[in-house]
Amino acid sequence: MKKYEQLFFDLDHTLWDFETNSRLAMLETVAELKLDTQIPDFDAFFRHYETINTKLWEAYRNQQIRKPELIRKRFEEALRHFNITGVDPLKMNELYLQLMPMQKQLYTDVIETLDYLQQRRYQMHIITNGFTDVQHRKIESSGLRQYFDRIFISEEIQAPKPDKRIFQHALKCCNSKKSKSIMIGDSWDSDILGARSMGISQVFVLKKDKIQQTPPRKEWGEFKKYYFENKTPASTTYIIEKIAHLTKIF
Repeated sequence: MKKYEQLFFDLDHTLWDFETNSRLAMLETVAELKLDTQIPDFDAFFRHYETINTKLWEAYRNQQIRKPELIRKRFEEALRHFNITGVDPLKMNELYLQLMPMQKQLYTDVIETLDYLQQRRYQMHIITNGFTDVQHRKIESSGLRQYFDRIFISEEIQAPKPDKRIFQHALKCCNSKKSKSIMIGDSWDSDILGARSMGISQVFVLKKDKIQQTPPRKEWGEFKKYYFENKTPASTTYIIEKIAHLTKIF
């Protein structure tokens, strides 16, 4: 008998290679707007944009700003910092959001792992923060849609992870028990602590090359050859370094 029946996946940085795809989309955006001469150092521009975007998304998740402010400020501030003129930040954002979901890069072994889990008849779903239209297009264009029964997006539900309400909504819609559910994601705060606060088990995909909050070593628990397992009264936390290691848990 399966320990878990319902698998809930994060999308960005877990399945969909956000770092690669967002960079490719920004390169296309800069080229289409003919900003190459005003942006001699694309990498510096992109790093600065990422820093601004990360801070604004954190404020958005904490309900300190609303969506219109986020999409305006991230390009407005980046353009201002590099003294780039003649560009409407809202139009740049619109073009970027058209191009980004069309990028298709997934992390290594994602498709093979999802095939394995699907063959074992797990029910799989996505719980993701982000804008509804953008996230749906990412899932469709990258070929992920066939693997997932339900898609839960924070903008639709009005509750971004780690808010308990998005997990509660997903469990209710899937008629899933906490004890038979598990959340798989790369964000310690949003995915792991969010699910843990609901009493849902979690798999933390630990990426060494990604800026994120890494859990303290005391959270790592007992080493099981391919992953660490830490049991609490309410749930279990697994820590893996590759998405392929899910096959060692399920």
